[in-house]
Amino acid sequence: MTIGGLFAAITVCACLAAAAVTAAQAKQTIVGTITDDMCARADHSKMRMGSNDAECAKACVDAHGAAYVVFDGKTAYGLSDQKTAATLVAKKVRVVGTVDDKTKKIAVDSIRAE
Repeated sequence: MTIGGLFAAITVCACLAAAAVTAAQAKQTIVGTITDDMCARADHSKMRMGSNDAECAKACVDAHGAAYVVFDGKTAYGLSDQKTAATLVAKKVRVVGTVDDKTKKIAVDSIRAE
C-alpha cells in the first residue's frame, strides 16, 4: 500500500469513528416520572418519607442526598438539570437531551410536564 493509500484508509476510518460517536450522542426523548434515585422505580411505599410520592422523593433528596431521576417504566436516568426536576417531582414529564448509555445519565436540554 502506498503512503497515499494508507492516508486515505486512515481518513476513512477516522470519519467512520466520528460518525459512530455522533450517532451515539444524538438527542433522545425520554418520557417518564420524576422520582429520586433511592426510589428509582417511583415506588415510595417502602420509604414512607411523606404522605405521597412527591413528598417522599423531595425528602430523600433533601435529607438523604438522593438525586432526581426520570423513570420511564424500565430504566431510571440521572438528570443534569436537578433544579427543573425539583419543580416536577412525581409528575409525568418529557425529557430531551443526550443520553449516556453507559452511565444512564441525561445531559438535559429540556424537561417539561406531559
